[in-house]
Amino acid sequence: MTRIITRGLKEDKDGIEGYIAHPERTEKGPALLLVHQHSGLTGYLKTAAYKFAQLGYTAVIPNLYHMLGYPAEQHIDKGTEIQNKTPDPDFVKVIDRGWRYCLSRNDVDGARVGVIGYCMGGRIGIHFVAATPAARAFVAYYPSVADEPPTRIRPRHPNDAAREIKCPSMVLYGGNDRTSTFPVQQKVMESFHANGQPLEWHYFHFGNHGFASTESDGYQPYLADLTWPLVTEFLGRELIGPEWPQRTQKTQNEIRNVGARFIAPSLARQSQFS
Repeated sequence: MTRIITRGLKEDKDGIEGYIAHPERTEKGPALLLVHQHSGLTGYLKTAAYKFAQLGYTAVIPNLYHMLGYPAEQHIDKGTEIQNKTPDPDFVKVIDRGWRYCLSRNDVDGARVGVIGYCMGGRIGIHFVAATPAARAFVAYYPSVADEPPTRIRPRHPNDAAREIKCPSMVLYGGNDRTSTFPVQQKVMESFHANGQPLEWHYFHFGNHGFASTESDGYQPYLADLTWPLVTEFLGRELIGPEWPQRTQKTQNEIRNVGARFIAPSLARQSQFS
């Protein structure tokens, strides 16, 4: 069984602040850059990084707020305030520092690195991935996109940036999302379709904003479990390649089980693949 290594990242030692989970290996392999939500680098993302490492990824989570000049282990109480006064381009710059750290590692194949963004991290992740053509896959959990005009803090709408993304993407939204309402979600989908890259769009009418976060008021354990194999299959196909099903038969079995549950009328799930 492969040993999983986890530790905090420190600017004086690693060049960035954050967290990493990775399998112990000597060869290069795929990697993921996780972009945290408005509450910062919290425990559930560390758990997610560990689970991705079990699947063979080096998973890096930059502590964006710390690198923006707000040093702390967590920013649960201050995250929204920091987000609302920090320009999006500044966020993109510190995400890029995390990206460059990831690519510099000896255990990372730079041609197989993807990005996952959660909530705020999904919204800002759109900007980062649009500016980073080397990203090979992008997953956005309920990106907090709003119908709003340009401002000094948010000079460019994510929909404009989404049209420039150069890699396959997966976006997951819920019908009970009050941050990004259904009409907003429709515009986001149109923008992703416009970039001409493969898109997996998953809409769950019963889904809340933050459904995958154990620390969110919107957490839905069933939906978090439902979407996990969808996300891992997408990333495996894009970053690991043809050997993915053979290496992760357990995950494939989970996907088949999820598919069987989709036939239940009560789910009323809508998905669009292109």
